[in-house]
Amino acid sequence: MPLTIQLLGRPGITRDAGEVYAFRSRKSWAVLAYLILGERPPSRSQLARLLFAEANDPVRALRWSMVEIRRALGDDGSVEGDPVVLRLSPGTVVDVAVVTSGGWAEAAALPGLAADLLDGVAVKGAAAFDTWLLSEQRRLAAAAEAILHEAALGSMSRGALQDAIGYAARAAAMSPLDENHQALLIRLYRTAGDDEAAEKQYAACTAAFAAELGAAPGPVVQAALRETREVREEVADRTTIEAVIEAGSAAVSAGATEAGVHSLRTAAKLADRHGGTRLRVGARLVLAEALIHALGGLDEEGLAALYEADDIAASGGLPEAVAQARTELGYVDFLRGRYDRAQLWLTDGLRLAGDSPSLRAKATTYLGAVDSDRGNYGPAADLLERAVALSRAAGEPRREAYALSLLGRVNLFRGALDDAARQLDAAIGLAGREHWLAFLPWPQALRGEVQLARGDPAGADEQLQQSFARACQLGDPCWEGMSARGLAMVAEAGGDTGRAFALLAEARRRSNRLADAYTWLDGYILDAQCELGCRHDHPETRRWIGTLRRLASRTGMKALLLRSLRHGAALGDAGDAAAAAVVGAELDATPAGVPGRSPTPGRTRAGRPRSA
Repeated sequence: MPLTIQLLGRPGITRDAGEVYAFRSRKSWAVLAYLILGERPPSRSQLARLLFAEANDPVRALRWSMVEIRRALGDDGSVEGDPVVLRLSPGTVVDVAVVTSGGWAEAAALPGLAADLLDGVAVKGAAAFDTWLLSEQRRLAAAAEAILHEAALGSMSRGALQDAIGYAARAAAMSPLDENHQALLIRLYRTAGDDEAAEKQYAACTAAFAAELGAAPGPVVQAALRETREVREEVADRTTIEAVIEAGSAAVSAGATEAGVHSLRTAAKLADRHGGTRLRVGARLVLAEALIHALGGLDEEGLAALYEADDIAASGGLPEAVAQARTELGYVDFLRGRYDRAQLWLTDGLRLAGDSPSLRAKATTYLGAVDSDRGNYGPAADLLERAVALSRAAGEPRREAYALSLLGRVNLFRGALDDAARQLDAAIGLAGREHWLAFLPWPQALRGEVQLARGDPAGADEQLQQSFARACQLGDPCWEGMSARGLAMVAEAGGDTGRAFALLAEARRRSNRLADAYTWLDGYILDAQCELGCRHDHPETRRWIGTLRRLASRTGMKALLLRSLRHGAALGDAGDAAAAAVVGAELDATPAGVPGRSPTPGRTRAGRPRSA
């Protein structure tokens, strides 16, 4: 009979026949949770220090908990070795694994979905474990929100609007200030014909934003309120629909995004009435690409189109179209810092891409970006080198430039400055030859950071000023935030600390002004605020560290979580120093391999990488 391990809420281990062995020690639950959720098997000495440091014989105390775990697992698993490896038999269900890497239908049905990890399990004398546990609780709470949001979109794509509304309402209740949750719920009410509920939700959202943020909801919520039900019965043939798609795409490419998106929405509705599966999928994929990769905060509507495209393509036996939809879904989750879900979508997209070098290049590039954001720089570099080669094979210089820029970012963080400079120069050159001016601020800002790390603030300033000017001309919030952050570090390197703090505050304001911002960038700017705050005894430093830690914990940005702990340790928090040792052991981290660490006071990362 399959074993079920429940770690969300009150922990328990059950089989179909009922409960099995009950742990006598709360620390046994702590050991089991750490083994399940840790990225790498820990050594026995690490586990003993983490949980049993106050025991007379920490290693012996650990052995006793391991015996308890073996009794509970029975023939369905084992825990042994040094480092300690947990093995579970096939068919074992672990609720946290379902939340992070399972299908939304299975995950949304979990009874403990919204509950805290190890709820009620208090472990005494283990400050570093408490810090780790809080971080994992935040990450899994964010994963539960992502699942509910995904379940709402998935249910909507299948026409189950009441189910979708239920899921969306639960997600919005978990994070009332998340504009994307609010927009989805309002759009669902409008689509279901409940305009009164949509208006009430919008009013409640507006009041909450005014009270908590002193601001009105952004464009994504406004667009959701304008959602209308289709009543026209216009019919068109395939040739006409393809012409509408072509015209819409051309308008978006020319910068007339609103007009182009309107045409593409029309094309999708016409394709539904026409009934051709490929046409329906193709129209939605083009619409989603326009919504997601153009500026304006409309990723949420693009997601809805992708879920519909995925559903139609899967039912119609179109694996490459499914691969395309899932790769784009992974890209949006990557931007939002939902890395577990992003990796799931992108891995699936790569599996279904077949022999298409273009699709394989896209999925591989985004997988490399996910690993890079998390701080897994070795795997990220391998993936991005492969993505560069695939992009060349596909004859896609824009994709190649994008992958090169991300590879340059990885090498910047690892301290391989010559490699970073070469790759970023190549990305800038390709973008110039392709007249891809909307992309240039990204590699230019990173190139400026390379110069700053080399001890050349004048050269860095030149690159970053160009990046910032171009970003402002484009009106791209993330490019603006990225380059403003770099300019702040140039100011700090020149001794103008007051200007550095002002620019960092401005960088956060710019980068977060739309709902579809690049989540990692916010952590990147916060990290700079924390470091400068610690260096100059800024009164806001502890608040910045707390904000960075919450963000890094929820998203699983391990490198930035490590940075937040080191900032806390710099302020004298002994528990943070111990927790930093735990997190550092999970990362292959050296000073050059942690975001922001460079030989000079200037440090960098990057903004929203809008893809090719």
